[in-house]
Amino acid sequence: MAIPTVLADREPDVKEVHVLWMTSGLSCDGDTISTTNASLPSIEDVVMGNIPGLPKVSLHNPVLAYEAGEELMQFWYDAEQGKLDPFLLVIEGSIPNEQIKKEGYWAAMGTDRRTGQPITTCEWIDRLAPKAWGVVAAGTCATYGGVHAMTGNPTGCMGLADYLGWQWRSKADLPVVNVPGCPVQPDNMMETLLYLLYEAAGLAPMIPLDEELRPTWLFGKTVHEGCDRAGYYEQADFSHEYGSPKCLVKTGCWGPVANCNVTKRGWMDGVGGCPNVGGVCIGCTMPGFPDKFMPFMDEPSGARLSSIAVASYGTTIRTLRGITNDTVNKEPKWRHPTTELNTGYKPQYYESEK
Repeated sequence: MAIPTVLADREPDVKEVHVLWMTSGLSCDGDTISTTNASLPSIEDVVMGNIPGLPKVSLHNPVLAYEAGEELMQFWYDAEQGKLDPFLLVIEGSIPNEQIKKEGYWAAMGTDRRTGQPITTCEWIDRLAPKAWGVVAAGTCATYGGVHAMTGNPTGCMGLADYLGWQWRSKADLPVVNVPGCPVQPDNMMETLLYLLYEAAGLAPMIPLDEELRPTWLFGKTVHEGCDRAGYYEQADFSHEYGSPKCLVKTGCWGPVANCNVTKRGWMDGVGGCPNVGGVCIGCTMPGFPDKFMPFMDEPSGARLSSIAVASYGTTIRTLRGITNDTVNKEPKWRHPTTELNTGYKPQYYESEK
């Protein structure tokens, strides 16, 4: 995301924004770990004030924080009491359904000082979401439920927008902002946070989101549209085993129908990303993941029909391109030492000398 040059000359409308990042949904903390690899921007640049135009940013994440125990939880208690304003609430992990069990709880963070009981993740969302300037779901578990919400799970897991409601709006009239990925692509997450921080400071317009509440500039294209292997697909030149540089559709890749920019962006500093390093796309940024993409290593049903459709065209094109490639892959015949000019070019002086 390009930073408008005007930002360097403007003072933000707010002096400090707190980011309360909860990792207490059902997850593996992989989204936090992934985000530490971001470089455009990095977490360090954001919290250390190295980004032009940003207010002071205070990040509170249980995995990354120096504080622990009550010292860490105090930020959450302060936010509940309205002492942190504005703040962004980031949720990592699936939201369990606490109403479908007889006892106990699925997920919690901290202790209620009045009752001495754990505060469930759902309770925290209920308490903090209405007071938050904006709410962000980090990773596919938080956005759409992910692995924990797949068929047969006992927790009734769901995404944050399913829990709050897809028409829900924050204090700043923002919907839930979804940044899917399993885990989330590092720069996608930090770039989204950067945009929202600029918006909170009054220096950016409303964040553009698609129907699934994903940032449009990050998820507006498919994996296939940015894939280096897409040319092989066009030529109906498919890989049938792993380790091949050709199109991976027949070995289980869902890239043609999955909205994700990882083939363009890479994973860290432009390097990596599933198909870029030989891995098939399993659709992890999509609301239907994982149920609609399993079994992962089988050829997608749609791929069979589409590959048949391009087979005759692609085979013909590949053959013709092969002939042309062979032709232009050789030097012109006159580029050899001879006693005569044999390029077909006859300069005027050549005719006059005769």
